[in-house]
Amino acid sequence: MFSRFAILSVLLAALLGATAAHAQSADGIWLTQAGDARVKISKCGGGICGNVVWLREPHDTATGQPATDSKNPNPALARRPMIGLPLFSGMQPSGANKWSGQIYNADDGSTYASSVSVTGADSLRVEGCVGALCGGETWTRAGH
Repeated sequence: MFSRFAILSVLLAALLGATAAHAQSADGIWLTQAGDARVKISKCGGGICGNVVWLREPHDTATGQPATDSKNPNPALARRPMIGLPLFSGMQPSGANKWSGQIYNADDGSTYASSVSVTGADSLRVEGCVGALCGGETWTRAGH
């Protein structure tokens, strides 16, 4: 009797573990790999959205004013504040715990084809490509 209970417990734990792993969510606050920004990811339409909610250096060192999207080639957008800046566009599900769309890079003012994948309870892989050149980084969940 004990061995049946033990086997049932192991099977139940394995099933619950598989369900928890499958249900990992990108929702939450994520710290970029460089640690210079935090991005809030939330459900948005059928996909996900991501907005900057914190910067290590929230002010422009030259002006002392709040940091803006100064590298954006569109003069109207170059004046928008970095805090609140949307980074993702069109991020739709493309697999289990994965979304694909576009990501905005405020460091160069460009938008790239991108994918975002939850790779663990506290890790998110963010990748972007221009043609055949791709790069990425791993973000970590900020707080719990």
